[in-house]
Amino acid sequence: MITAIIITILLLGCLLLATAHLTNINKAATAMFVCTVGWVLYICYGADFVGSQHSEAYLDFLSGLEPTSLNVKLFIYDEIFLKYAGKATGIVMFLLATMTIVEILNNNGCFDFIGQWIRTRSTKQLLWTITLATFIISANLDNLTTTMTMLVVMHGIVQNRRQRMTIACAIVLAANAGGCFTVIGDPAGVALWQGGAVTATNFSAHLALPALVAWVVPTWLMGRDLPDRLEVSWPTLPYRGDSTTLNRWQRVVMLLVGIGGLWFIPTFHSITRLSPFLGALCVLSVLWIVNEIFNRRLMSNDLMVSRRVPMATQYGGLQMILFVMGIVMAMGVVAETGALKTVARLADTYVHSPEALGIVMGALSGIIDAFTISMAGISAYPVVEMEQALSSAAPDYMVRFAENGTFWHILAYSTSIGGCLLGFASISGLAMMKMERMHVGWYLKNITPKILIGWTLGYVLLCIEIS
Repeated sequence: MITAIIITILLLGCLLLATAHLTNINKAATAMFVCTVGWVLYICYGADFVGSQHSEAYLDFLSGLEPTSLNVKLFIYDEIFLKYAGKATGIVMFLLATMTIVEILNNNGCFDFIGQWIRTRSTKQLLWTITLATFIISANLDNLTTTMTMLVVMHGIVQNRRQRMTIACAIVLAANAGGCFTVIGDPAGVALWQGGAVTATNFSAHLALPALVAWVVPTWLMGRDLPDRLEVSWPTLPYRGDSTTLNRWQRVVMLLVGIGGLWFIPTFHSITRLSPFLGALCVLSVLWIVNEIFNRRLMSNDLMVSRRVPMATQYGGLQMILFVMGIVMAMGVVAETGALKTVARLADTYVHSPEALGIVMGALSGIIDAFTISMAGISAYPVVEMEQALSSAAPDYMVRFAENGTFWHILAYSTSIGGCLLGFASISGLAMMKMERMHVGWYLKNITPKILIGWTLGYVLLCIEIS
């Protein structure tokens, strides 16, 4: 009975996530509520769950002590709850570090070159330049912060609202497509990498071309709906206090330290086997020191506090962090009830095809939420050891769930690109729709068919690659 209640709360949470654009109920608030209520119910009826799911581990934990209610709660906290809290913290700390890196770079004008690149009235040149920059930067930094940075740049340039909405949709697609083919560009990729499901090089090698197709094809189709010349205005560069004294080479150095350092994180992880967020914090600390050195003349300036201190905990970033924390923990408590394992067994029995599951997950990502569906897939199918997969009754099928298995590549691609199908199913897309006051009906008519074509072509290409 209590399992059914927890599942019902999760489903109601998914309903609120899917209708967040209508109800204006914050996704982060929904995720945190589902997470909290789920774990409270779980620990209140912990004896039943521990007895059915962790009986041997609980006996080892007791070591001869009485199986009291307090001991059950202590076991759940020490052996179960902290495990999921650690996973969520690792992802959140990684996002916090990358968001802070973006803020430091942006506050020092390291992305000002983008405004110079797109200084044109040509539709094709502006569209492809700004989306290419978004695609590349999002692959190295988090897609939400990249999206918001690019939307602010574009919003101040393109004057026509309809033209601006189309370009904004292309920016969100480029950010999600760029983020999905690296392990550091999207929260789902970070979760897969941190959980040992994928390695950085193999992941990018399989997803780079499908992600490129999923971005290029819809962007080309969107460009056909735009006129040859855009209605643009060229505002002056934002006032950055005394940071305008930073010369070009100093900004290039900061850009190389920030993005180049993030490239080193997979190597750091493979050598040390420490959590990737520790490498991200190391990169952040080095960039922070460089920032201190380059801006040392601002030490006595009142603008120093507001300009130079990282602002990654601003409202949008804080929402994303709380949302990710809530979803990871919520999926954890549902997994501990055994419900996700049951769903996985049913899918294996009646579907028995990761490719078909990918289509279902892509559709659900477009309706509910991309990260929620990706975490559901990760929680339902734990990573299988390669030896265990090869020795199983169906080795070809089980290998798909081993490290670098095909299912993880399908999951990452389907949920990331599928989350763009209706716009509101990704945090960056929902932020764009609010910023541009965009209606779902307009998006469904003008953007969804184009993204669906790109998603389908990329998915077919991915399935051919991994077959």
